[in-house]
Amino acid sequence: MLMTIEPEKLRPGNPMVAPRPALPRDKASAPAERGQSAVSTRELSIFFGQNQVLKQVNLEVSAKAVTAIIGPSGCGKSTFLRALNRMHDLVPIARVQGQVRLFGEDIYGPQVEAVQIRRRIGMVFQKYNPFPTMSIGDNVTVGLRLNGLSKRAALTERTEQALTMAALWDEVKDRLDAPAVSLSGGQQQRLCIARALAVQPEVILMDEPASALDPLATARIEDLILELKKNYTIIIVTHNMQQAARISDETAFFYLGQLVEFGATSKLFTNPSKKQTEDYVTGRFG
Repeated sequence: MLMTIEPEKLRPGNPMVAPRPALPRDKASAPAERGQSAVSTRELSIFFGQNQVLKQVNLEVSAKAVTAIIGPSGCGKSTFLRALNRMHDLVPIARVQGQVRLFGEDIYGPQVEAVQIRRRIGMVFQKYNPFPTMSIGDNVTVGLRLNGLSKRAALTERTEQALTMAALWDEVKDRLDAPAVSLSGGQQQRLCIARALAVQPEVILMDEPASALDPLATARIEDLILELKKNYTIIIVTHNMQQAARISDETAFFYLGQLVEFGATSKLFTNPSKKQTEDYVTGRFG
């Protein structure tokens, strides 16, 4: 019997998140339309030395939606995610073949700078990682400063906007100068999301963002993701299939470095096309 998806029942605690204002975008950046292809890969393969970890992945990620990447440990989920904002450039033995396009632009093109891609495609990691020697406020603005924004008024405005979008402003507005590590784990993860939002990305990548959090903090992160997808494209790696069912619009199932199946989350969990997908979502392996 396959999984029945009832998002409101599945979400632990189901705390409500008030609507958040959208961060203003740069005038040069046209807003994405829901349903438009935001990120696409063509024959994407990744090698570490002689070891091929990802094998010819073709995938279209819709704009202003949540796409979940699921599969057992070691199947290539995080490797795929990190290819989408050129994080493998930082690994000397890594080699990427194929194409990754962001709204039609080849992000591995010869004239494209990785730093600019990482500004347009933000990343939130599995373990919350605020800069420990910086204050809460400075953690939000560090990316802005690195990109040349120095006006105090603009930094203050962006800080409030990003923390509000990350559902954290009301909790920290009176202690922005406090160390970031003084926050709880769930607050630190939302701070990392605010840090990613501050530079106004077009896509947000999340690698197991709630795996180190308790159920209540996990529920807040999930509700935040559902709110953010109104304005952002979100791609999330998760081991938690219930989480994928609760928050994603589309799901990709990876196994042994290959994309086995991709489609609407409701269909993939209730009526998958591939026997291997059915075996995974019903717990026969993984």
